[in-house]
Amino acid sequence: MSGTEMLETSSPPIWDLEGRPFRPDRPPRRIVSLVPSLTETLFDLGLGDRVVGRTDYCRHPPEAQSIPSVGGTKNPDLARIQALRPDVVFVNVEENRRSDAIALAAEGIPVAVSFPRSVTEAIALIRWLAGIFELHAPPVLEEIEALYAERCRAVPARRPRVFCPIWRDPWMTFNAETYAHDLLALCGGENVFARRRRRYPLSADLNPALPPRPADRDHRYPRLSTEEIRAAEPEVILLPDEPYPFRPEDTGWVRALFADTPAGRGGRVRWIEGSLLFWHGTRLRHALRILPQALAD
Repeated sequence: MSGTEMLETSSPPIWDLEGRPFRPDRPPRRIVSLVPSLTETLFDLGLGDRVVGRTDYCRHPPEAQSIPSVGGTKNPDLARIQALRPDVVFVNVEENRRSDAIALAAEGIPVAVSFPRSVTEAIALIRWLAGIFELHAPPVLEEIEALYAERCRAVPARRPRVFCPIWRDPWMTFNAETYAHDLLALCGGENVFARRRRRYPLSADLNPALPPRPADRDHRYPRLSTEEIRAAEPEVILLPDEPYPFRPEDTGWVRALFADTPAGRGGRVRWIEGSLLFWHGTRLRHALRILPQALAD
């Protein structure tokens, strides 16, 4: 998503398009969710019967498939959304376009914006949802908070150095300014590109010897050369199935490509479900159980 298309940010957990805390007068009865992770979260909180619209990518839980789709996260059908008469449309800074959010708000539809960049912010978002829907101590939230406390106490003896691509040709990853990085650290991994910022244009990003061009754009997702990845010497390489659709069989050629890294030599190239790393919300309860195992020797 380009810098001009990104929704503006504000303090978590959720706000309106003016950057003010989003506080509905009453619990919404009709919800359109343009954020797959929030669709799952609403169902896990027992609010699935209030969801009247979802995106094509809202695949969790299976029950969500019975809800009418309004299109993709980047190209929703705005007329279809309006026809559903929602009390609120949930959007996310990275998932959705600001122009779509503005168009919906211009029709008088309340728009709620989220952008958690850490595990604590993601948990705060779940608490906020429980609060506006007047849910008292939902079990899924208690489960996540207990798992989070457990992970905070589980200090690893050493953290394996991890490379996790989110794209290839060119390779792309995330740095320390992201939710995925914070979750990776909590689960015991050390992001080898935590301090790597994206540079513009692409030629400068792939070759640090070239001078970058000044750009007021997103720096959180650097593009990498194969040589730079090898030089980082990752001990574990995780291949998520989104946003780039890595497949389990891709572990073989990736291991061969990086055979001279500790991850390649040790056979620690592992395919994972991308939603564990990138979906904030109640998917966190699965991530806090599965990711530490994926990182362990």
